[in-house]
Amino acid sequence: MDFTKLPRGHRRVVILGSTGSIGTQALEVIAQAPDRFSVAALAAGGRNPAMLAQQAVATRAPAVGAALCTESELEQAVGKAADAAGVRGYHPEIVAGPDAAQHLAAWPEAEVVLNGITGSIGLAPTLAALRVGHLLALANKESLIVGGQLVKDAAAPGQLVPVDSEHSALAQALRSGLPDEVDRLVLTASGGPFRGMSRSDLTAVTPAQALSHPTWTMGRVVTTNSATMVNKALEVIEAHLLFDIPLERIDVVVHPQSVIHSMVQFIDGSTIAQASPPDMRLPIALGIGWPYRVPGSAAACDWSTPAGWTFEPLDEEAFPAVRLAKTAAAAGGTSMAVFNAANEEAVEAFHAGIIGFTDIVDTVAAVVAELSESGDTGVAPGGADPGGITLEAVLDAECRARASARARCGMKETSAG
Repeated sequence: MDFTKLPRGHRRVVILGSTGSIGTQALEVIAQAPDRFSVAALAAGGRNPAMLAQQAVATRAPAVGAALCTESELEQAVGKAADAAGVRGYHPEIVAGPDAAQHLAAWPEAEVVLNGITGSIGLAPTLAALRVGHLLALANKESLIVGGQLVKDAAAPGQLVPVDSEHSALAQALRSGLPDEVDRLVLTASGGPFRGMSRSDLTAVTPAQALSHPTWTMGRVVTTNSATMVNKALEVIEAHLLFDIPLERIDVVVHPQSVIHSMVQFIDGSTIAQASPPDMRLPIALGIGWPYRVPGSAAACDWSTPAGWTFEPLDEEAFPAVRLAKTAAAAGGTSMAVFNAANEEAVEAFHAGIIGFTDIVDTVAAVVAELSESGDTGVAPGGADPGGITLEAVLDAECRARASARARCGMKETSAG
C-alpha cells in the first residue's frame, strides 16, 4: 500500500492508551468528526477499568483490551458501564493480559492505530501495527527511539505519522520544500517549569514542582521528562529517525509561549514555522487523518489580540539531556534503549523521594557510560555499530539498564523487567 496516497474516506481507529491524555483527546476528536472516524478498538493499562469501560460503551468499540485486568474483570466493568448508561446488547470482544495492546494493534477491522501508550512498552504494539499494514499515528515516541532501525525497517513509506506536536509541525513544514532543500530542523521547547534556573537551583526541586508544567497537561513521566528536558532530548532523536536529518542539523530553541511548535530552515535562508495555540487535538486529528486536515480540530491563533513570541537558546549546562541523548544516539546499537530505560527508573526514584532532581539525568549518563564501556549496548569497542538490532536485544538492553539504574538510585529490585 502507498501510504502517501491514502483516500480521504472514513477511518476506523484503534486507540492504544485510551484512558491517558492522548487517548481521551483522541476520543474527543473522533466524536467531533463522526463522518471521518470511528473507534475500532480501545486498549489501556487497566488501572482504571471503569473509565475504559465507559469509553467502550460510549463509542460502542467492537473490541476492548487491558493489560492489568482479567477477562472477567474487564467484562464485568463493561457490563456495569453499559447498565449505567442504559445500553443493551453491547458485547465487545474482550482482550486481557500483557499482550492486549499488541493484539489490538493488529486488529483487522481497522485502518489506523493511534499509539498513545507511555514508555518503551509501546514498542511491541508499534511493530505489530506496522507489520499488518495499518497507518500508525505515533504519540509513543519511546518505541521509535528505543527500536530505532527496527521500527524504520518495519514501516512502509508514509506509514509512520508523528503525533507529538513538534514532529507534526515539522512534518507540515517539510511539505514546503524538497528533502535536499532542508538545512536544519528547529524543535521548540517551552522551557518547562524551571526555565532560567541554574543547575545549583535545580538541586532543591521537589516532585510536586516538577509536575507543574506551565503549558501542557500530561502524565507523570512525560511531565517530569519535560522538566528535565529529557522529553526534548527524546524528541530530537525522534526527529532524526523520522525525517533522516543528521543529529548535528537538529537544534532546540526555548519558546515559552508554545505557539510555534517547530520550524524547518531551508537552504535558501527561509524558515517555515507551524503555529497554533497549544492543543494536542490538532496533531492528533492530523495524525489519524493524515495527510488530510480535519476541520475544526482545534482553535486557531487569534490575530486580533496583541501577542509576543520569544525565543532563547537552551541552557545545556543546567539541562544536559539533549547533548547526552545526541551522543548516545550517535553511538548506535541499543544505546537509546539504555538511555530511555535508565531515565524511566530514575524518574520513579525521584518521585519516590530516593534521589534528587538533577540526579535523574546524572543517573542516565552514568548508566549509558557503564553499559557502553561493558559492551552491553551492542556497540563494539571504538564506537562501531555491529549492525541491526532485534527486539530481543532491545529488551535485554533495557533490562540491564533498569537494573543498573535501580542499583545506582538505591532502589529495591523487582521482578518486573
